[in-house]
Amino acid sequence: MMERGAIRRFFRGDRYLWGLIALFMLVSLLSVYSASVGVAYASHHGNTFYFLRTQFFMLFFGLLIIVVTHWIPYIKYMQFATVGLVISIVLLAVTLVAGVSINEASRWLVIPVIGLRIQTSDLAKVALVIYLARGLTVYKNELTNFTVVSTKLALPIAAVFILVMPENLSTALMIAGISLIILFIGRVPVKFIFAYIGLGMAAIILMVALLLVFKKDNNRVMVWKARIESFFSGESNPDQDYQANQAKIAISTGKLFGKLPGGSTQRNILPQSNSDFIYAIIVEEYGLFGGTIIILCYLALMYRGIQIARKCDYAFPTLMVLGLTIMIVFQAFSNMLVAVGLFPVTGQTLPMISWGRTSVIVISFSLGAILSVSRVTNARLKHEELSEIEKTDDHINI
Repeated sequence: MMERGAIRRFFRGDRYLWGLIALFMLVSLLSVYSASVGVAYASHHGNTFYFLRTQFFMLFFGLLIIVVTHWIPYIKYMQFATVGLVISIVLLAVTLVAGVSINEASRWLVIPVIGLRIQTSDLAKVALVIYLARGLTVYKNELTNFTVVSTKLALPIAAVFILVMPENLSTALMIAGISLIILFIGRVPVKFIFAYIGLGMAAIILMVALLLVFKKDNNRVMVWKARIESFFSGESNPDQDYQANQAKIAISTGKLFGKLPGGSTQRNILPQSNSDFIYAIIVEEYGLFGGTIIILCYLALMYRGIQIARKCDYAFPTLMVLGLTIMIVFQAFSNMLVAVGLFPVTGQTLPMISWGRTSVIVISFSLGAILSVSRVTNARLKHEELSEIEKTDDHINI
């Protein structure tokens, strides 16, 4: 009893969210270990424990991040939101100029000495969400002023979008979509949002034109064009659609209950079987039943985020929780829609399940921030409940 009480005092906040985190981590270890077999033989001399070991340490590190961040008062996130956004924008600019190129896209920075690669767009995504929550709170009485909304909220979104787009259009569009949803929830006039959508489309056209002019031989536009044309035409291109086709085969052969853990055959063929297309391997091994459970888990995460936000009595924690929750769930469904062939290939990982480093760190930080709000909110509600009980007792005594 003492140990259970100590654990509850240490892991505060929404207990259902903690349960979902534990479930995601368990699924991650099982899925990454099984899905990494082919990748391990291709790049790590058949060392199948490499990815299991690295994922275990990353998830353990992620758990530490969640514990630390959930004990930080959420007001601190508001205080450092602007600094975090500025740092992330600087990192995006550095990545664009001197980033490490993988799969013909410069999206990573290498940290000196330790050699860890970080995907700066993931950092910017979280920083922007928290900044928007702060901005919508600070300027809540001026949201009908187009100039204020444009300079204080839309301009930072545009800066992140422009810096991410040249090398990662899917992430840039996801950031823009999440940001516009947050602006809508924060009660920015709809006509402003439509104006920003129009400006964003114009920016995309301009950026595409510039890339075609200044990077004729090596640009991402051809990749985007090939993926979009292939998706909407329904015609398979062996070079462009190889992973998507293999993912569809994995899903179709999984049937209702799958081939059981470790029974996947497509893991030996899919190049990104443990990251971008891990959902396809999950469905192949656990079937439609297992795939549906994963979907329900992310929907449960969305529900818990909404419940936590409803208990808040201030705008900033409400908007931060909703923004971060939408970000995680949006990314999850983007990944799963790609795996089942309902969305063009985007390169988004499955949050807290796919093998990864930056993604695990960023999602862990986001979950910790959500739990920070839950911890403070639960403490407040408990205090109010005790106060009401004391008032009732005093009245009875009288």
